[in-house]
Amino acid sequence: MWLTCSSVGRKLVMAITGACLVLFVTFHCLMNGVALFWPSGYNAVCEFLGANWYALVATVGLAALFIIHIIYALWLTVQNRNARGNDRYAVTATPKGVEWSSQNMLVLGIVVLAFLVVHLIQFWAKMQLQELLGTEYVHDGVEVAPAAGTLFIHLAFSQVWTPIVYIIGFVALWFHMNHGFWSMFQTAGWDNDTWLPRLKCISCWWTTIVVGLFIAQAIVFTVRANTNDFETEYKEYLEYKASEYALSTDDFNAGFPFSAPGCAGQAGCAAESTECGAKTCSPAACGKEVCQGPECSPAVCGKESCKGAQCDTEACGNPGCAK
Repeated sequence: MWLTCSSVGRKLVMAITGACLVLFVTFHCLMNGVALFWPSGYNAVCEFLGANWYALVATVGLAALFIIHIIYALWLTVQNRNARGNDRYAVTATPKGVEWSSQNMLVLGIVVLAFLVVHLIQFWAKMQLQELLGTEYVHDGVEVAPAAGTLFIHLAFSQVWTPIVYIIGFVALWFHMNHGFWSMFQTAGWDNDTWLPRLKCISCWWTTIVVGLFIAQAIVFTVRANTNDFETEYKEYLEYKASEYALSTDDFNAGFPFSAPGCAGQAGCAAESTECGAKTCSPAACGKEVCQGPECSPAVCGKESCKGAQCDTEACGNPGCAK
């Protein structure tokens, strides 16, 4: 097959996968911006994506692009080294007009890949992967909801080493993406004295803006993580979600930042609950099955008509919510 058997075909595959990855990196940068200016919106986006089928399709497609890009990069590197034979050991000066990044794309790619692994461990492994496994990430002995995007930013960037690793990764990304951006157009045939300088200029500006925003975001995330801003923002998001489920804020996010709703078994269900009139919070206070205690409040059943010494099961729509 031409795409695998010829050097030009393999470079074209590299160009196509590289173009898709540039678009993804740009999208990721914009999504990070949501966390900066609208943290609760960022958590909502994390909840919306989650492990839904469309998010999984995008994840699998993105992983395939990365794998293909890496395999073809190694393939082309080995091919080029074999073509040079013993000359590859000769000490030569850098040819005029050849960029440093073009001679070190593999090394830069490895640095970016190492950074990506760290990033996946800090975020994807604690969010979408946990949903796929049917579990939740445990922090300090408690479970954290997969949609806790800003909380995971807080946990990551409160570490001293995180911004250092990220900035190193972003610098490597700048060199790698800057060269790859214009070279993919060169591979597609836009290799002339008119367009190539323009493409190099566009490449430099695009890469600088995207990577510059990434670095700025890392710095702001670090500052906000160390002032606990993101913890506060996530708590406010839980309060908003509590109102959606007609639960009291205390029932919904007691023991923040644990899972809610459906928090039975969480730390929030171990505290005293005036809603249920019991010393321990039953699953009903978490939007679940039965109400233990003498009265069932609106916070439990979610209905204003559910008040008094006993719970009107028809008003509450919960047969187990009795006196």
